[in-house]
Amino acid sequence: MGDVHGIQYIVNENVKRVRNMGVSTDFLDKNVVDKVRNFHKSFPEYEMTPLQSLSELAKRLGVRDIWVKDESYRFGLNAFKVLGGSYAVGRYLAEKLNMDISELSFETLKAKEIRERLGEITFVTATDGNHGKGIAWAARQLGQKAVVFMPKGSSIIRLNNIKNEGAEATITDLNYDDAVRLSSKYADEHNGILIQDSAWKGYEEIPTWIMQGYTTLIDEAIGQIKAEGKGKPTHVFLQAGVGSFAGSVLGYLEAIFGPDRPITTIVEPNEAACIFKSVKENDGKPHGVTGYMPTIMAGLACGEPSTVAWEILKDYADMYISCPDSLAARGMRILGNPLGDDPKVISGESGAVGLGIASLILQGDHFEEIAEKLNINKDSKILLISTEGDTDPESYREIVWDGMYPSF
Repeated sequence: MGDVHGIQYIVNENVKRVRNMGVSTDFLDKNVVDKVRNFHKSFPEYEMTPLQSLSELAKRLGVRDIWVKDESYRFGLNAFKVLGGSYAVGRYLAEKLNMDISELSFETLKAKEIRERLGEITFVTATDGNHGKGIAWAARQLGQKAVVFMPKGSSIIRLNNIKNEGAEATITDLNYDDAVRLSSKYADEHNGILIQDSAWKGYEEIPTWIMQGYTTLIDEAIGQIKAEGKGKPTHVFLQAGVGSFAGSVLGYLEAIFGPDRPITTIVEPNEAACIFKSVKENDGKPHGVTGYMPTIMAGLACGEPSTVAWEILKDYADMYISCPDSLAARGMRILGNPLGDDPKVISGESGAVGLGIASLILQGDHFEEIAEKLNINKDSKILLISTEGDTDPESYREIVWDGMYPSF
């Protein structure tokens, strides 16, 4: 474990690099992923999101390649979360219809006769914004209802974006994890269906479906890299809240590549580093962060790890990093102000933190030890995923235009 300028890191000394030594990732294997992607391809809005190659930045930082998967283009919703939520909703409806998801397209689920068979359903969730917007969008598309609870301090803009999708949405005076508990209670009391990406004992099936839904983006990215003739990335940086997104991507990489998967680093904000805390405790169990979590990375402001994701992150991640908000701001500014002919990427706070920390490690001063432990060098090929665009435009401008949260 180390600490450099407020950046804490832990190397996973117990990382599993022998196939079948860690928790099973079969639920994220190619057969499952193909089924998920076929469902997403049935959406009229489906297009692969761009994989942006930042070749000039790679030269500046001394590595072979840097790619950024830009999820701001996903279904016109400015974030990736809809992939998990829509697939989980689809899986739930398929089960209710006694059908396999492979037999149902999104368009079929929108059909009048299907809606009549299903009856009225209310999907319930807690969110900082992106997940709730995705659930609200899917519910509206399918002629169903959505109720969304948001934690204290959530963006009014994100709240209104959810309401604009037809959902009943409110900002509570609770932190994220308590908002999840409120959502669960509401669903129980109002015959609703909880669609939450966090898992706990007794609630793991739907979060597993959500994780499967997220695999569309990493399967696209690996295919796009192969199409460039670049093989596969050597390093991946994944941001984590409850860990479902990071666990999904890492689980996919383990299922597809096994011991030859990329070296993977999990990144969290200092104020909500529940995965980091769980690793630090070193007892193999997930541990929560309690209280208010005032980070600009609202999508990562989660205090309790998903039980399904935790097992994957515990076994297969190579390093865990906890960092200040300034690293997210740094990543946003780098992506928004590209070098040379590199494309511009509009990335929000939770989307840009991976590049923020990677760029700092690669610049050298004071961070050589981290780079050495990650085996980053001139031949490294780094994949980052910008999970959201400017979902709060006012905050985006304060950071990128006005220099809020300056780098140290």
